[in-house]
Amino acid sequence: MVSALLTPRRQARRAVTDGHGSSGGTVSTRVLDWEHPRVQSAVRSIGIVLQEGAGPATKVAALRRAHQWISAAVRPVYSVQEARPVSEVLRLGRGSCSQRMAVLEGVARAWDIPSRVRGLVVDGSFWYPRFPRLRRLVPDQVVLAWPEFRIDGLSEVDHTAAPWLPVSELFTGAGDPRGRGGAFTNTGPETLFEALSRTNVNWDKGTACPTSNGSCDLSAYLLTDLGHFASRDALFAQHGQTLCRPARLLAEPVLGRRAAGL
Repeated sequence: MVSALLTPRRQARRAVTDGHGSSGGTVSTRVLDWEHPRVQSAVRSIGIVLQEGAGPATKVAALRRAHQWISAAVRPVYSVQEARPVSEVLRLGRGSCSQRMAVLEGVARAWDIPSRVRGLVVDGSFWYPRFPRLRRLVPDQVVLAWPEFRIDGLSEVDHTAAPWLPVSELFTGAGDPRGRGGAFTNTGPETLFEALSRTNVNWDKGTACPTSNGSCDLSAYLLTDLGHFASRDALFAQHGQTLCRPARLLAEPVLGRRAAGL
């Protein structure tokens, strides 16, 4: 299969069976370089200052505001450089779904909200609708860093993983604006990043995405759950990015500027 040749030759990506997860953190990393002046400027532009001792509702509202700001400030493209530093994504003003989620993580850490990622290996066919004529060039497996945020005091009734809040649950609870416009179809200009604010993206159930309501069960595309990592840096260091380095160098000049949906 041609697409398999584009992925890095690394150790097998095995599912986690022991159930142990990472405690995450707030440190600045190569990717989540929130101490960089450009990231600090972005945090100020969001217009929220979290005071020490802020409650869970305040923190969740701040993350929602950050998501809204990133959606407007960082143009969605098909970049394949998943380990690009947050400061560089902000400089370019464009980024993939994964890169914009990294920006959200960087902002969270700047606010002293710990983050971690869940490593997911997703079937490449999930992206076929976006590249109908280039399916043979779509990787057969895509490594996805799915962010989670530690919000102490988070309701265990509304969030089963509390105190960890998966990004897919960022807009659940009071004032949930989701459930309008149908499920995420992975076509058109909307990416997973935008869809989070209007539909419940779920990787853990056992059916395909329905079309009759605002929920979105993507578990049929999940090949392997790699478990939790302290940062996306740690995930990519252990399991590699989706594409091998030569493929990234060849693809980035084209895909890194191509707007989502085109």
